[in-house]
Amino acid sequence: MAHTITSEPGPVHGQHRATDWSAAAWAGLVAGVAFMMVEMVMVMLVQGGSPWDPPRMMAAMVLGPGALEGPPGFDSKVMMTAMAIHVPLSIAYGLIVGWLVHRLSTGAALLVGAVFGVAIYLGNFYPVADAAFPWFAMARGWLSAAAHLLFGLIAAAAYAGLRRA
Repeated sequence: MAHTITSEPGPVHGQHRATDWSAAAWAGLVAGVAFMMVEMVMVMLVQGGSPWDPPRMMAAMVLGPGALEGPPGFDSKVMMTAMAIHVPLSIAYGLIVGWLVHRLSTGAALLVGAVFGVAIYLGNFYPVADAAFPWFAMARGWLSAAAHLLFGLIAAAAYAGLRRA
């Protein structure tokens, strides 16, 4: 019996041949939403801060450091600006995670996702913060590192669950 080589997506000996870009984008979005919710709750419960502090820090990237000031409550302009930054970044990071893990088993993908999440934290909170957004330095620590690790884990898990066989 002759074997044919096809270009159709699907596993070959348990491996996926190509990145499922749609699954990767959705995985980034899912991980981004989870990240934002977890970080807001953790800042409030663990640090005693306002849950709106993380979106304010993101929005300040566009609105300037003045976005960090003012009443600690909800501000629609700040939140919309933060989401305009956070959502595309989450999708972009999801695309990277998908590309990194598309040939991996779920377990290996989770490990790579966790490492990628920590790498995002290190990159954003050290060289990027030092060069452009110094207010991110005040959020350096285990809480932000854990939230980013969780982002990577969720992105990898969501990608593994959403990718086409």
